[in-house]
Amino acid sequence: MEDVSLCEVWLQVCHCPLSGNEMKFFHMWKKIHAEFCEKIPDSTRTEMALSSRWKLLNKEMAKWRDALAKAMNLYRSGENRTNELIQAQMWFGATGGGKKKFTHHECWEVVKHCKRFTIIPTGPEVVLNETPLRDSTTSDSPLDSPMSEDSPIQKEPRPIGRKAAKAKKAGNSSNFNSKFLEEIARQNSVRLEMEQKRQDMEVAIQAEHSREKEYLRKKDQQNTDRETMAMDTSHMSPETKQYWKLERRDVMRRRLFQDDGPSNTDWLNDQNH
Repeated sequence: MEDVSLCEVWLQVCHCPLSGNEMKFFHMWKKIHAEFCEKIPDSTRTEMALSSRWKLLNKEMAKWRDALAKAMNLYRSGENRTNELIQAQMWFGATGGGKKKFTHHECWEVVKHCKRFTIIPTGPEVVLNETPLRDSTTSDSPLDSPMSEDSPIQKEPRPIGRKAAKAKKAGNSSNFNSKFLEEIARQNSVRLEMEQKRQDMEVAIQAEHSREKEYLRKKDQQNTDRETMAMDTSHMSPETKQYWKLERRDVMRRRLFQDDGPSNTDWLNDQNH
C-alpha cells in the first residue's frame, strides 16, 4: 500500500503541469513527503527513505517495461496476454539483478501511462492470422491501390480455428523456451572452452619452465664437469689427487649414460688399469 501511494504521489508531483518541470530535487522530495504523509498519516518514512524506495521501484519498473517490450515484440496471433506476461517474467528474470520475478504490478498500473515507462515496441510487424494488421509501405486510400479495376479480387486467408490457435501458441512458447535454453547452453560451452584453453596454456607454460630449468641445470653440470676434468693435480697431496681422480671417474660415468660410446668405455678401462 505504501509503494502504491508513493507512486501516486510521485506521479502527481513530478508531472504537475505548473511546477513539475521547474521544481528542484530537494523541493520535489519535500513535497512528495508531505503528500505521502497526507495519504498515510501514521507512516514513519522520511524523505530520504522515500527517495531510496523510489529509486528501487523505478529500477524494477524500468526493467519490467523493457521485459514487456521484448515480450510484445514476440507476440503473434493465437497467443493470449497471459503468455505474453509469462515471457515478460522470463525476460525480467534473465536480466539479472537478483530478483527473478516482477511483483509490483499495482505500482505498474499507476505509472504505466507515464512517459518514462511508456512501452515502445521495436520488433517485427505484428500479424493476425498470417495477415499484416497494417502495411506502412502502402496507402490506405483506394486510389493508390496497385490493383486495376479488372483484376480479380483475391480472397483473404481463412482464420485459423481455436485448436490451431492453441497449438500455435504452445509451439511458439516451446520455441522461445528452446532458444532460451540453447543460448544458455552456448554460453556455458564458450565458458568451458575458454577455461580449457586457459588450463592448456598454464600446462604449456609449466612445461616450458621445466625444460628451461633442466637446460640450465645440465649447463651448470657441464661447466662443473669441465672444471673437474681440467683440474691440475700435480702440486696436490696424494689424498687430494685421489679425491679428484674419483670425481673425474664420476664425471665419466655420467657421460657414459649420456653418450655410451666405445671411446668412453676404453678410456675408463684404461684409467682403471
